[in-house]
Amino acid sequence: MKTPDLSSHHTVNLSPPALLALGFLGLIFIGSLLLMLPIAHQQEISWLDAIFTATSAVTITGLSVVNVGEAYTMFGQIIIMFLLQCGGLGFMTFAILAVMSLVPGMGLKQQVMAQESIGQTSLKKVSFTIKAVFLYSLFFEAIGTMILTLAWLQDYPLGDALFYAAFYSVSAFNNGGFSLFPNSLMSFSGQYLVTFTISMLYIIGGIGFLVLMDVKKHKRWSRLSTNSKLILSTILGLNLGAFILLWILEASNPQTLGILSLGDQALNAWFHATVPRSSGFNSLPLDQMTDASTLVTMILMFIGGGSLSTAGGIKVGTFIIVLISVISFLRREDEIRLFNHSISETTTFKALAVVCITAGLIIMGFMSLLILEPDHEFLDLLFETVSAACTVGLSRGVTEELQPASLIILMLLMYAGRLGPLTLAYFIATPKKSRLKHPLTEIQIG
Repeated sequence: MKTPDLSSHHTVNLSPPALLALGFLGLIFIGSLLLMLPIAHQQEISWLDAIFTATSAVTITGLSVVNVGEAYTMFGQIIIMFLLQCGGLGFMTFAILAVMSLVPGMGLKQQVMAQESIGQTSLKKVSFTIKAVFLYSLFFEAIGTMILTLAWLQDYPLGDALFYAAFYSVSAFNNGGFSLFPNSLMSFSGQYLVTFTISMLYIIGGIGFLVLMDVKKHKRWSRLSTNSKLILSTILGLNLGAFILLWILEASNPQTLGILSLGDQALNAWFHATVPRSSGFNSLPLDQMTDASTLVTMILMFIGGGSLSTAGGIKVGTFIIVLISVISFLRREDEIRLFNHSISETTTFKALAVVCITAGLIIMGFMSLLILEPDHEFLDLLFETVSAACTVGLSRGVTEELQPASLIILMLLMYAGRLGPLTLAYFIATPKKSRLKHPLTEIQIG
């Protein structure tokens, strides 16, 4: 009788998109179970409340159907922090870190999977990049915790100030947008240190880890990669442009900036110009902002932050590639150029695909909410849809009023919005070429 080989084992071969999708689903499932434990909540919550909160945390969105500070105990809030951290750094990063800690070296297949998941072009840089992502996150979150603890010591005991500071640092750096206060950060709209520190955390988190590594390594603008120059200059331009525009649009609005001093106006205009990058906090009542400011906010939410960052949206690199592609076509240029470098057609098609997929998600989700919620305002539902699909977390105050079917739509949007562009990148990484060459044809455009 043949003795079975106990050392042999069966492996399940999953594609990177499937592994990533199942990983996030697993985190949502585990998080929901933990949030439903009696020690995790101090008021009655439903399974839908727990699943929605876990989905919003894992997808680093920030939408919530309950007051997190009142509904959940400290244990529940720590669970939310953990889900935010896992969602922000990415399931793949944590998975690969776990593998690296268990085995001396990574196999070629695991390295390729890691390479695709973080967008790195060199297999040798995968391990270094993932370690840097983890260390950078801990570093900036620790700095944020120290500053916010000092700022809140005058209002809260040391233990409470430290916990609030840690929670908001994790939530801000990961662009999660979860708040322990019922009105987000509106109570701190005049506290410069708190508001500015949180804004810098989500801005840095939204730049992208590869850009941060590039800046640390080269330290000079001329030596930075084309990608880093693009991300930094675009984010700076968007932030400054939105800051000026929102200040002008809201300066005379008595419900928002109109009642504040000049300094407080500048601070809160800056905060709301940068917050749509994906963070989900607000220091002003969003439902009282003008329609023009709301439109600007939705455009900024759609664009999002940098690639391989904790931000959502289509990403600023995608936005700029599509923009300069249109400009190059109008100018009849034979190539798309950026910082004296040409952009490949594959990159252009990829950017266009990401825009179309995200826009498609928004249209389908918005149409569903319009059908399910006929009593709510058109603009409120559109804002909610864009916020969910782009994993931002800003709301005009309608999330808690939506019926269960609408909340399920929002959960699907958050999940798809977090996975969509990443999954697309996986498929594009392994192009399929046909041996057949088909004849050209002309299609009328415009």
